[in-house]
Amino acid sequence: MKDREIAVYVLMDIFEQEGYNNILLRRAFKRNSELNSTQKAFITEIVNGTLRNLILLDYIINKFSKTKTDKMKFLILNILRISVYQLLFMDKVPVSAVCNEAVEISKKRGFKGLSGFVNAVLRNISKNIDNIEYPDPADNFIEYVSLKYSYPKWIIEYWLKMLSREEVLEMCVKNSSPPNITLAVNTLKTDCNKLIDILKKDKIEAEKVDGFSNVLRISKTDDISKIDAYKNGLFHIMDKSSVIAIKELAPKEIDCIIDICSAPGGKAFLCCYLMNNLGIIKARDIYEHKIKLISDGVKRLGTDIIITEMRDALSVCESDFKTADKVIIDAPCSGFGLVRKKPDIKYSKSYEDIKNLAETQRNILSVCQNYVKVGGILLYSTCTVSFEENEENVNWFLERFDFELVSQNRILPQDFDSDGFFIAKFIRKG
Repeated sequence: MKDREIAVYVLMDIFEQEGYNNILLRRAFKRNSELNSTQKAFITEIVNGTLRNLILLDYIINKFSKTKTDKMKFLILNILRISVYQLLFMDKVPVSAVCNEAVEISKKRGFKGLSGFVNAVLRNISKNIDNIEYPDPADNFIEYVSLKYSYPKWIIEYWLKMLSREEVLEMCVKNSSPPNITLAVNTLKTDCNKLIDILKKDKIEAEKVDGFSNVLRISKTDDISKIDAYKNGLFHIMDKSSVIAIKELAPKEIDCIIDICSAPGGKAFLCCYLMNNLGIIKARDIYEHKIKLISDGVKRLGTDIIITEMRDALSVCESDFKTADKVIIDAPCSGFGLVRKKPDIKYSKSYEDIKNLAETQRNILSVCQNYVKVGGILLYSTCTVSFEENEENVNWFLERFDFELVSQNRILPQDFDSDGFFIAKFIRKG
């Protein structure tokens, strides 16, 4: 199976199975083990790029096709989508290669009769791609941003209730680019300079990130889990926004920390480094496979103070009442801060999801605030840009529980070239 054909089927699986892009890509690469790193990168860009720009791609296809996208065979539609993405965003890919491969996939998969249609639509788009008309942002900002950056209109309307036009536009522009990969250096075993040199041997470029101690940005990597530095536990992958959250928490040696929704464990691991492997961290999650992820990380990184516990965050644990110096609640959320990594979120979430998740988050806060000592810290965070799940929940919490707000911080993707994130830090008064 050729690269573009694999991309088409991964894309179809994402929609048909409502699956995550990263999981289905990994599954496809496992099935097609002969693929090299260049091929995997090409497929990944096509799949994720198509997802990031889905509304725009369908708009362009509809401009040049008498058969509209909602009437097309699903396979043909996705062949056209990945092809238009290449024509629009991948300048180094020849037009002839895009068109010829699309025709070949159509024929191979039993649509020989539609191969001429596919070819005609793509050739027409390629000739006119610089002359496509878009809405005027001055006249219709919402329609322009929704189309140009492929967001359902309701999301843009929703964000404009809490952010300025400039902030919304900057966020959409940033989210349209591939994400950075950043590493938290395991300072129990190494330091930034040593790790940079070690990674160079595996032909991975790494550089320090301004304003972040012990964080590296990496590039030119395929499967990082295969290199010795990963296997030997010299780092774990962690976004800068999550690093900021733990810096705000400021864990100290001999602290007792409860990490409520811990998987895959990144925040607990960074706490362990900052605590010099002294104290105790209870890393909890509700699912066995997520607990295994944390346990595997503990073994790989060589940490001694993390105890994994399979526990529902909504289930009260009275023995933990007022025992923790610090409690981390990285709550389940709508995930709109992760669009760069999981572009399918734009199309799978609704406002109803936001309201339901905000209620779940309040229930978790109600239960888990019990675990914080007097004078202890509760850190509440989400990876979303949503007033109901963030600021409104902060106000709700302060009205009901004996805590004082120390700080809150909404992080937009353009602020630190990171995930969108929200952090609120509380201290228990009594």
